[in-house]
Amino acid sequence: MGQIKVEKNAGGIEGLCVIEPAVHGDARGYFMETYNKKDMEEAGLSMEFVQDNQSSSVKGVLRGLHFQKEFPQGKLVRVVKGSVFDVAVDLRKDSKTYGKWYGVELSEENKKQFYIPQGFAHGFLVLTDLAEFCYKCTDFYHPGDEGGLAWNDPAIGIEWPNLVGKYQGTASAEGYHLEDGTPLNLSEKDQKWVGLADTFAF
Repeated sequence: MGQIKVEKNAGGIEGLCVIEPAVHGDARGYFMETYNKKDMEEAGLSMEFVQDNQSSSVKGVLRGLHFQKEFPQGKLVRVVKGSVFDVAVDLRKDSKTYGKWYGVELSEENKKQFYIPQGFAHGFLVLTDLAEFCYKCTDFYHPGDEGGLAWNDPAIGIEWPNLVGKYQGTASAEGYHLEDGTPLNLSEKDQKWVGLADTFAF
């Protein structure tokens, strides 16, 4: 058996996986394999990654909810510094869990990874002073292909931890803050996304 432990269909949503690598530590520090194709295949995960990305964000930043319209990406995400609450929303129109969400805390301490297959929206909230976020993608970035959903859409109902505020009918960050008073920080674009019902019509 490989060096990873995999929780499949996390939150009862088919395809979502929470992955815990084996960490080998001693007084000097630790070592772990952050990706091993053989181990993944033994766990039934045969996706192929073509691009690695990394971002840095300060406390209170919320990125999302993002998806790709024509060139969907599967993502294997993890945090190398700090902590985030990472969320996936099922957008597969034929899925029994369409519109459902699942979230997991990813941190430099727990070293968990979250695999989000194609057909999901994704976002995260930074819980520490700084977070460095890394992810592998199954397709390349295509300019102009990004879509988005309102991070606070009540039809989805994501329960963002440590966040205080009341929904005012838009994705604006105004009036929201973390419990310690840190203002919620979203890009201008992420404050303009609308809800699930207004984004997709089946």
